[in-house]
Parts: sequence; C-alpha cells; structure tokens
Amino acid sequence: MAVQSSIITRDVEKIAATTGNLYESVVVISKRARQIAINMKEELNNKLAEFATTVDNLEEVFENREQIEISKFYERMPKPTNIATDEFLDGDLSFRRRGIETDFKQD
Repeated sequence: MAVQSSIITRDVEKIAATTGNLYESVVVISKRARQIAINMKEELNNKLAEFATTVDNLEEVFENREQIEISKFYERMPKPTNIATDEFLDGDLSFRRRGIETDFKQD
C-alpha cells in the first residue's frame, strides 16, 4: 500500500458513500487513525528505549546517530490519518454500528 505523506484533497462523496453518512465515515477513519498512531508510538518508544540513559546531567548526554536516524524515519512516515483514510477508501476496514445487526464490509 503506497500512502502519500503530504496533504491530499479528498472527495467527500467517496468518503460518505460507504456508510451513507460523512460523519459516520469520519468517526470510523478517526478511530482507525488513533489505533495506528498508538501502534506507531509504542513501536517508536520501544526502539528508543534502547538508547535511554539514567543520567540526569545534560552535559553527559551525547547525541546518538542511530537514535536520530530512527526519529527521522518516523517523522517521514505518512500520518496515521492518511493511512486510515486510504484503508477506508480501499475497502480494507470492516466496522459495525452498535445495536444494529448489519455488518458494514466493503467489497
């Protein structure tokens, strides 16, 4: 899946077509984006935990090249909202409404 990291203009009618309501579609996309963001943050924190120091003195903290490269890699990654929107428009997300028997799965 090739997701662009820059801002893209989206067709509101395509977003609303799946659920029949733009606001419901935005809620589905935002919940998925939150899941993606949490996963990305946990992954980044796990990688950066290897470089954690117990030194409180700022003079003794040195720049680690690997740590900087890892941080730059995550900064260049596409934003969670872009990933979630592309998943939604490609039909890769399945979701359901509470209290309603129907399952909304995109074909």
